[in-house]
Amino acid sequence: MQILIIHSNSGQSELLLKNLSTSNHFLCSVCSKESSLQHLVKKDFDIVLCDLQTAFFSQDEISKYLKASKLIYIGSHSELQKRQIPIETSIQLPISQSKLQHLLEDQKKPNFIAKSASMQRLLCDVKKVAKSNANIFITGESGTGKEVISSLIHYYSTRAPFPFIKVNCAALVENLVESEFFGHEKGSFTGAIKQRIGRLELADKGTLLLDEISEVPLTFQAKLLRAVQEMEFERVGGANTLKVDVRFIATSNQNMQDAISHKTFREDLYYRLNVIPLSIPPLRDRREDILPLAEHFLFSFCQKENKKPKVFTEKAKNLLQNYSWPGNIRQLANSIEHAVALSDAPDIDVSLFSSLTDQDKSLITSGMTLKQMEKIHLLQTLKNMQNNRTKTANALGISVRTLRNKLNEYKKD
Repeated sequence: MQILIIHSNSGQSELLLKNLSTSNHFLCSVCSKESSLQHLVKKDFDIVLCDLQTAFFSQDEISKYLKASKLIYIGSHSELQKRQIPIETSIQLPISQSKLQHLLEDQKKPNFIAKSASMQRLLCDVKKVAKSNANIFITGESGTGKEVISSLIHYYSTRAPFPFIKVNCAALVENLVESEFFGHEKGSFTGAIKQRIGRLELADKGTLLLDEISEVPLTFQAKLLRAVQEMEFERVGGANTLKVDVRFIATSNQNMQDAISHKTFREDLYYRLNVIPLSIPPLRDRREDILPLAEHFLFSFCQKENKKPKVFTEKAKNLLQNYSWPGNIRQLANSIEHAVALSDAPDIDVSLFSSLTDQDKSLITSGMTLKQMEKIHLLQTLKNMQNNRTKTANALGISVRTLRNKLNEYKKD
């Protein structure tokens, strides 16, 4: 983690540096406005510790540089209260090492927003299995939050201080898959102008997320199996065998038994990865989570767009809670981001959810099953996008592959 300390008092700044010196963080301390600006504009820092008494910055001035960072204020209890800054996002000096470490660790924790019983049970399971070194296979529809759950597993594991490396298997170019995973030596193939470290090596002692594992080419799966089993590999064009210690988390929105039966995925690789299975229910099956998630996204997107906090009208809440969300959390987030971008009012009304057609809104009270509603919405969106599958998938918050699979499903029906 990269931490920037902005403090007008060099003595207090040295205290913070001393408190953090035994941690695995990259630290940088500045005591002037010019130096602060030089570092802030790069947006390279995960957390900024900022002295409330620093005369060269107002809260508004510093906040505009921190869209992608966490800001923790440093000051006295009375000063924090006067400026209406929550104590949980602040540090009071003098500060203990344990208090500071706890606050910084909490800033790294992935967002997990869920009220439903099914997701609370899943969170309990995540905390239990995180302590194990066994490989985990997470299934769920596209957009249900598989990557967030993977991040939580790493966060709660003993591997948390080490890298969490992600591989989007659906985005891999087939003839570069081996280099992506294992790296390559300089000159090993045309275009290999320097040595490259692969994802497996980067994840040593940590966690490697194989997102949408079903998309890994069959031709590479035997080599991946060996790496998973033996924890060893060679870089492309290299002769030395490299050893690693990696925990694998694989995810998929596909039926893996179908992939195995159709000979597109190796059964032995699947069982090596599927030591501990976890399943995430779709958003339509955990409706208690919709409004908490929606309100979280509303707050986040208002911040991102530099708009004052907004609220949903009752009609908008009713629409959100009763819609089927075929694209799950990703579609919900996209819809709210779209609504915030269009809104100049203090509230978000039904009219701002233009990505949901009038037909969708009327279907909510029509008595149709969720599957029927999903089908009609998907086909209507495809029509609205002039049969452009990429635009349709983006509007729905799903992958093109998921869209294609659903269309094939409808043809069978």
